[in-house]
Amino acid sequence: MESDRTSSSSSPKGQGVNFSAPRSFVVKLRSKCKETFFPDDPFKPISQEPNGLTKTKKTLEYFVPIFEWLPKYNLQKLWYDLLAGITITSLAVPQGISYANLASIPPIIGLYSSFVPPFVYAVLGSSNTLAVGTVAACSLLISETFGEDLLKKDPNLYLHLIFTSTFITGVFQFALGFFRLGILVDFLSHSTITGFMGGTAIIILLQQLKGVFGIVHFTHKTDVVSVLHALFTHRDEWKWQSALAGLCFLIFLQSTRYIKKIKPKLFWVSAMGPMVVVLVGCLVAYLVKGTEHGIQTVGPLKKGLNPPSIQYLTFDAKYLPLVIKAGIVTGLIAMAEGIAIGRSFAVMKNEQTDGNKEMIAFGLMNIIGSFTSCYLTTGPFSKTAVNYNAGTKTPMSNVVMGLCMMLVLLFLAPLFSYTPLVGLSAIIMSAMLGLIDYEEMYHLFKVDKFDFLVCMSAFFGVSFLSMDYGLIISVGLSVVRALLYVARPSTCKLGRIPNSAMFRDIEQYPGSEEMSGYVILQLGSPIFFANSTYVRERILRWIRDEPEDVEFLLLDLSGVSSIDMTGMETLLEVRRILVSKGIKMVIINPRFEVLEKMMLSHFVEKIGREYVFLSIDDAVQACRFNLSTSKSEPCS
Repeated sequence: MESDRTSSSSSPKGQGVNFSAPRSFVVKLRSKCKETFFPDDPFKPISQEPNGLTKTKKTLEYFVPIFEWLPKYNLQKLWYDLLAGITITSLAVPQGISYANLASIPPIIGLYSSFVPPFVYAVLGSSNTLAVGTVAACSLLISETFGEDLLKKDPNLYLHLIFTSTFITGVFQFALGFFRLGILVDFLSHSTITGFMGGTAIIILLQQLKGVFGIVHFTHKTDVVSVLHALFTHRDEWKWQSALAGLCFLIFLQSTRYIKKIKPKLFWVSAMGPMVVVLVGCLVAYLVKGTEHGIQTVGPLKKGLNPPSIQYLTFDAKYLPLVIKAGIVTGLIAMAEGIAIGRSFAVMKNEQTDGNKEMIAFGLMNIIGSFTSCYLTTGPFSKTAVNYNAGTKTPMSNVVMGLCMMLVLLFLAPLFSYTPLVGLSAIIMSAMLGLIDYEEMYHLFKVDKFDFLVCMSAFFGVSFLSMDYGLIISVGLSVVRALLYVARPSTCKLGRIPNSAMFRDIEQYPGSEEMSGYVILQLGSPIFFANSTYVRERILRWIRDEPEDVEFLLLDLSGVSSIDMTGMETLLEVRRILVSKGIKMVIINPRFEVLEKMMLSHFVEKIGREYVFLSIDDAVQACRFNLSTSKSEPCS
């Protein structure tokens, strides 16, 4: 090795490579933590403020967003927010009752859940468009997790455990946001969410056939087979009157959605549709005394604001594992859905949302909600879409919705006690039909077959197994894919683009020129213990497959963000093998962190600084100089 280093000393050294002393451990740790937990560097603008008062003001605005938008508020914005808030209230009432029914809890809890949480989000939320409320998927998942047996055995305990799971959800979400661990949400990929929401929509649609057909005895299981079996087993309970009413309601709701689609300015028609169904259903049920004719209704709804429920939180060791499971799983799904929806609508308005702030807002929203007789809330798509189309300007629309819900709870709640269940079923079915994104699934199939597989695993897993199993399978496949990317990193052979100094992948650019005697490879991922063997074998295979003798191997490390000791030992092992074959290895453009580790481990000393270059072109020129010099020397 020493003789090799000496023999190459006459070659020109790499130009511009910075071999400065490695940073200290503390500096590197601080940099890593900053990039991991604060990639957006939110405190930089605050630190640049000249005086302490302004810094305090900016800090307060960052942590409590209402102090940022409220001072700029005006009457023009209030008009838009007032309209949007009233509009989403018309959707919140029927959805609150419907989704509470889906969770097998008293309908009034659904109304409570649209009163307190919106005020909390208006203070702490970072999205100007997101509308707060309950969601169908999590409502059904809660019901599935706690089970029919517990509901029948002790309905009060069932409700108290749901309040407790909401508290656990809030603590979990708040902790993720406070410790800036939003990275965990990224494991729920877009493909997973698309498949999960589609599968959930299918099972919720089938569950609503109970209400459409007026069936009394029905299964609480959620898989397609069990639901269809229960549906046809109880054919004797089918009521054609109920089915006809459900069909009429569904056609009406879908017609309003179609009107909104062809004429977006008429969004309010679709938004008012569910409320019209509820009002018409209540009127008909009241006039014909529907309960006497077998029409199932919501039942009594008492007046009054949310009673406290903190005393009902139950941490009994017997039920704690179930409560924690329900809280974390539903919390993760609700958080991912809410953040994704908030970001999607923010992009449309050229705005930004902070994922960690959203998690803190969702967390406190659910913690306070669990103390005030609410169950899990987040940012549902349907309500947020209506809020966006209504022209909302700030989170004040949530405040307006909360005030409107307060009036409903104080004065109008008993009127909704006549709401027929068939009407609620039609409202849920109409909402669920919009959650099955066929176009996106087809797009995934065309663009990325593995993403399509992940999507379908969630879709069919949820539909035919259960919601949690479907989610686990899909996330598992996503993690396997991520591990495959890491364990089998991309490597490519580069060639020179004619009449230029650029080097590109010869497979992507077939016209690029390969250089005789040189193998130029580009590595595209970190090199560490999990992929070092593959990297070594792949490099040696490139060398072995060369038809001509190779004199130089040039490794472009610009895409290698980090390397561990196993990775460096692998590169040294490759170099030893190449030296035995008379081939010299050259390193090109190692990243800052990679070069630091190479210097600390004496890797650079072992290969020689003269074999480290800033660019491929510099390395090629130096190798040509080395080659011409060695050829001009007389043989001994």
